[in-house]
Amino acid sequence: MCSNGDATVTWPPPSQGQLITVLSIDGGGIRGLIPATILACLESKLQELDGPDARIADYFDVIAGTSTGALVTSMLTAPGKDKRPLFAAKDINKFYLENGPKIFPQRRHGFVTPVTRLFGAVMGPKYDGKFLHDKIKKLTNDVTIADTVTNIIVPTFDIKFLQPVIFNTYEARKDPLKNAHLSDICISTSAAPTYFPAHFFKTQDPSGEAPDREYHLVDGGVAANNPTMAAMSMITKEVLCCNPDFNNHGKPAEYGNYLIISIGTGSAKQAEKYTAPDCAKWGIFRWLRDGSFNPLIDIFSHASADMVDIHSAVLFKALRVEKNYLRIQDDSLLGHTASVDKATKKNMEALIEIGENLLKKKVARVNIDTGKYESVEDEGTNEEALARFARKLSQERKLRQTTLNSY
Repeated sequence: MCSNGDATVTWPPPSQGQLITVLSIDGGGIRGLIPATILACLESKLQELDGPDARIADYFDVIAGTSTGALVTSMLTAPGKDKRPLFAAKDINKFYLENGPKIFPQRRHGFVTPVTRLFGAVMGPKYDGKFLHDKIKKLTNDVTIADTVTNIIVPTFDIKFLQPVIFNTYEARKDPLKNAHLSDICISTSAAPTYFPAHFFKTQDPSGEAPDREYHLVDGGVAANNPTMAAMSMITKEVLCCNPDFNNHGKPAEYGNYLIISIGTGSAKQAEKYTAPDCAKWGIFRWLRDGSFNPLIDIFSHASADMVDIHSAVLFKALRVEKNYLRIQDDSLLGHTASVDKATKKNMEALIEIGENLLKKKVARVNIDTGKYESVEDEGTNEEALARFARKLSQERKLRQTTLNSY
């Protein structure tokens, strides 16, 4: 899809230009402050080129987000006044700072023993999610995923059928049973097991020809905490579906056409929090709760995100277009900054600072053997890389506008 003022064209990309542009945002709870800081920088670079009204959603064919990444995605793409994005990227941090402590209320009463903590973990989710649910509903109103100003992709996981459900604008426009409310999608993909309750809802066919569809969903991080490959696969499927003979710039599956920015929420990989000798002694309760952390959820979400990054990095290197794929991630989080729900003022400000420092660090790519990020000498800092990507995105948008105006 390509936007040009009020005009929306739904031919598959890059029908009007040369690139397929994707933005991907990982899950990670309150650590969403890190990608929000990166995105504010990216949008400022785009505004330097194209004026103060430029918004991130104007430049990407798809924005994909999981869990907190889906919340950011919704704020960037939900239509507000005049069908323009509801939030500017620079306003997202303010949203987290104001609402984070209410989404993740910090317990201040009394002394909590390990037994009390484990009892709480067994009896129910850590948070009831009521504030989060109400806030998302007020934020998105009755907007459905088909209404977003650019295509979005949000992974969730259906616990009844034990399979991923990937909500996306492409399918929602064709199938009303997949056109869920943005609020239901965000609540579902944020429902991390042990932290928030699973979410149930139904969709209906307005014509009444098809029966209602039920969804029994939990956090998309169970399936794809890093939704980059989900986005690439869904776009390829759309290109093949809409025009099997499409050959404007090569075969539809040729990922050399893709321009991807993938933003992580940080990890504590270098902190080496867990060891085999320690974990060998653990039973089910310790796997569920270790101090303020949830080892099982940590392991699943980081494994999922890292596998996607490794696959993407290898793919783009094999195609000799590695500079078309930018992964911005910090793998050196320590202490409370590695937590998904430590929403104190001090910790949130620390996360913003981590995002700001990450912009100053050199572009890094994952080492397949060690899993750690290693600096790339000839590509400058992440901020410089974002400036380069911004120029490419601006050029692509101008090319598409020129092509549209020629029809």
